[in-house]
Amino acid sequence: MRQLVISVLVVAPLLLPGTPANAAPDEPHPVRAVLETPSLHDDEVGGDADADDPAIWVHPTDRAGSLVVVTAKNGGLRVYDLRGRERQAIPTPTAPGPGDEAGRFNNVDLVTGFRLGHRRVDLAVVTDRGRDQLRFYRIDPVTRMLVDVTAPDVPYAFSRDQSEVNTQRTAYGLGTYTGPDGAAYAVVSRRSTPEVAAFRLVEKGGRVGYRQVDRLTLPAEFTLPDGTRWSPCADPGDGPQVEGTVIDPATGVVYLAQETVGLWRTRLIDGRFTGRPVSVERVREYGIPAVFDPVEDDCVVDYSGDPGFGGRIAQDVEGLTIYPTGRFAGTLIVSSQGDDTFYTYDRRTARPTGRFAVVDGGVDGAQECDGAAAVATPLPGFPGGLLVVHDGRNTPTTPDEGGVDRPDTNVKFLDAGFLRRLR
Repeated sequence: MRQLVISVLVVAPLLLPGTPANAAPDEPHPVRAVLETPSLHDDEVGGDADADDPAIWVHPTDRAGSLVVVTAKNGGLRVYDLRGRERQAIPTPTAPGPGDEAGRFNNVDLVTGFRLGHRRVDLAVVTDRGRDQLRFYRIDPVTRMLVDVTAPDVPYAFSRDQSEVNTQRTAYGLGTYTGPDGAAYAVVSRRSTPEVAAFRLVEKGGRVGYRQVDRLTLPAEFTLPDGTRWSPCADPGDGPQVEGTVIDPATGVVYLAQETVGLWRTRLIDGRFTGRPVSVERVREYGIPAVFDPVEDDCVVDYSGDPGFGGRIAQDVEGLTIYPTGRFAGTLIVSSQGDDTFYTYDRRTARPTGRFAVVDGGVDGAQECDGAAAVATPLPGFPGGLLVVHDGRNTPTTPDEGGVDRPDTNVKFLDAGFLRRLR
């Protein structure tokens, strides 16, 4: 295993032709969801369930039997049908010992055609941020249920021991990729750091494990065009982490959303990162002075000191997904969490193509989106394919017994056909 460290910025952000780096973006194209899943509540009564990241499994023979798998953090996994009805709830693993962290499922992606024993299976792969592990669930096409096939001895993804796991600098973002030789990989980011690792998935006695193949570290400090140095603000001791991750299945191009910095592009070949990561676009706040306020427990940004070096995405840059319309054609979708919109880019060139927002309609819109997933396969109710986006502020709200609004999240289902027109 080797480690690739990237320490300086050499590529300017990619912007729409004629758009100044600090220009206000155009109004987003409004789109509306077809339906939504039931509310998840991040409180004791709701089982600390907090929706985050979706993945779409297309049934190989019966498209109506397709599923949407969603992480719910401490609430485990939720599995929904195409009408948004819950079919299965999977709990997280318990804590290994007193004072240790229990499981907390952060991101999910799929691997199709993985050889397990004497057959090919489809897997839902999950980052367990609480236990610093990857977990694997076989998707049964007959019952349409998920079955845990995680090897009992899977290693920590990043930590040396359980005490380090308990600090929660653990497996976080996730994207999967199957190479031309059929080998399956997971690209996983580490929470509260700019670290990313590539793992190869392996069969172990009829179950699934993994081993680390490569590792890279994205920049945490940058030289701005005026020669000054800048670092994005974070909690004391933390670095600018990556969460949103997607890998182009046709090319192995890896897109990484470094939340307070911007969108990067690199490539995975035989499980190894090749070449230097290239900046696709920076967040609007790139280069702006900010300091951590312990009273507010947050970063305070001095927008009056904006040097004008940022891009269009409003931090955090979050969920990433690809809507494929051909072997190499299609659209990369990027969640701009700070302004509740999504930016789109040409899949082949990474050139910006548009911007949209999921607004209120038959169901409410999507705000504070963490994760997204898309397929172009026509599905019942979604002739243009399916786009699923996380809604971090679901409405209408539900009050608790004291009249206080309960934390409420879910995911929205949209017909993805509009993406073909955002070009």
